[in-house]
Amino acid sequence: MMKLSTFLHSLICMGLLASGSSAVYASDYDVVILNGRVIDPETNFDAIANVGISGNTIQKITDKSITGTKTIDASNKVVAPGFIDIHAHGQNIGDYRMQAMQGVTTMLELESGVLPIEDWYATQGQKNLPLNYGAAAGWTFARIATFTDTSPQATTKYFQDAQSLTDWKMNIADPTQQKNIMSLVEEGLEQGGLGIGINAGYAPGHGQKEYFALAQLAAKHDVATFTHVRYASNTEPQSSFEAIKELIANAAITGAQMHICHINSTSLKDIETIMPMVGQAIDNGVNITVGAYPWGAASTVVGAAMFSGEGWRERMGSSADNFQLGTERMSEEQLADYQSNSPGTFIVWHFLDEANPKDLALLDASVTNPNVLIESDEMFWMSMDDHGHIDNYEGNQWPLPPKLFSHPRSNGTFAKVLRSYVRERGILEMSEAIRKMSLMPAQTIENFVPQMKKKGRIQAGMDADIVVFNPDTIADVGTYQDPNHPAVGVSWVLVNGAITVNDGQLDPQVSAGQPIRR
Repeated sequence: MMKLSTFLHSLICMGLLASGSSAVYASDYDVVILNGRVIDPETNFDAIANVGISGNTIQKITDKSITGTKTIDASNKVVAPGFIDIHAHGQNIGDYRMQAMQGVTTMLELESGVLPIEDWYATQGQKNLPLNYGAAAGWTFARIATFTDTSPQATTKYFQDAQSLTDWKMNIADPTQQKNIMSLVEEGLEQGGLGIGINAGYAPGHGQKEYFALAQLAAKHDVATFTHVRYASNTEPQSSFEAIKELIANAAITGAQMHICHINSTSLKDIETIMPMVGQAIDNGVNITVGAYPWGAASTVVGAAMFSGEGWRERMGSSADNFQLGTERMSEEQLADYQSNSPGTFIVWHFLDEANPKDLALLDASVTNPNVLIESDEMFWMSMDDHGHIDNYEGNQWPLPPKLFSHPRSNGTFAKVLRSYVRERGILEMSEAIRKMSLMPAQTIENFVPQMKKKGRIQAGMDADIVVFNPDTIADVGTYQDPNHPAVGVSWVLVNGAITVNDGQLDPQVSAGQPIRR
């Protein structure tokens, strides 16, 4: 009888069995995703293929047969890098779960940012979050702390409570105050903050020198700024055009990378003038990046500085009827009451009418521009009592309690791009939409956040942050009047290799999110 060792040696010689134990088990993976249309936006790979995953890493992309402990059949589905949202404000577990249902795998608070950074990361790390998380150092938090002589607190309430004050919004800092503001922001960077969040639209009275100093600070630490520009106006002076030109000038002079947040909403109806200016700056080598979301309405606090002063209605083309409180439009009486007594209340502000072809064309001009990535500006899920008092929802219930509301961009931005722009209207190619929602956000911060070099791609060696969706059914479901519905059409979401959404159902027991930090 032939010895077992001799038998195995014969098989190896005949090529029927690979030599070496590692080769024997080469097709064994923890998870395999089979027969899907795999799209990698960096290499332009776009083919039916199989994906092998071990631990938190993609090991193989192949057209050969592979097996795994867990098998996902992705036939007739798209397999893409998980979507990366670099502009998201709702930072409670319910907010993350809603985002997971539309294929988001990394959710970052970069526009407003927070302070102190150390406290924020510690708190987030205790929430058992399903997605990767991170934040920038928040300039508005430093400004509030300086003008109120308090220590910043990494909470939404700290920001909301400050809306009743005007000095931090409208006053130029004296040299001592500016030094303190910069010190607090720099401390946030030293604690691992992902750049500098500059929510200038909420404090438009800050000085030119202060904004320039922030750009210098970003250049010093080799990070980016993420700016909601100081003005929102169709008319001059103090127009949206002027505010964005200021950002471009600071980037050109200092060499700092500066990101323009939600150019669709800050440009209002002047996008056809502003977008070419931004494009020319990029063509000339100015280090700016740009984001937008596919909605004609924003979400903000009713007491924001832009909704004050003489002539704001004319400048912004808005009145109380453009504001939505909960599910209803506001009256002028309500607007005056809330601005006086509850200025930190979040409302939806309708600045464009998507049913109007001219307004929709303005929105499309930003969303489809090849220089513009997709960001959601996701907002908190909130409840409102019978007296109109609003609270952010911090509970653990899933699905979310039925009476909660938010802006529909909070659970439908990425799904809407795939539904409206790709499937229904055909004005974006699938691969381009995926590039805007995964690779571009990763590339925006990867030069100073090395973790992001392994995200936004479907390649061997990359992080296993993956979305599998049905291109024929993916859709945003929530509306402005009835927003509390998860997106549909996403079949599987993997975060660091862990299956967070399984066959269309979120698994609330999975908490695979990891901190993204410098």
